[in-house]
Amino acid sequence: QVQVVESGGGSVQAGGSLRLSCVASGTIVGIEVMGWYRQAPGKQREFVALIQKDTRTNYADSVKGRFVISGDNLKKTVYLQMNSLKLEDSAIYYCNVRSSGGPGRWYNTWGQGTQVTVSS
Repeated sequence: QVQVVESGGGSVQAGGSLRLSCVASGTIVGIEVMGWYRQAPGKQREFVALIQKDTRTNYADSVKGRFVISGDNLKKTVYLQMNSLKLEDSAIYYCNVRSSGGPGRWYNTWGQGTQVTVSS
C-alpha cells in the first residue's frame, strides 16, 4: 500500500504565497505522476497541476503563471508553490500519487487534504 501526506496549508491574504508539500511512502517501486487537486465548498474536485516522472508538468488554466509544481522522485515528494493567491484559490488541496509497486501492481493514492484559505 501507499500513503500520501500533505502539509503546508494555511491562511494567507490575497496576493500572498504558500507552499504545499506532499510525501509518499509505502510500497513504491516507481512514481509515474504526482499531482495536486482542490475542492472548494459546494464544488467538485478539480485538477490544479501535475508532474510526470520525466518532469513534464501540466497546469490548470486558472493557475498558470501563478503556481509552480516541482518534485523530487528520490524523496517521493512533490511541492506546489502558490503565488499571487486569489480568493477563489481557497479550497482543500489534495495530493494524488500514481505509482507502481512492482510488476502488475499499480496504485492511485490520495492524501487527506490540506486547507488553503485566502482572505481579502
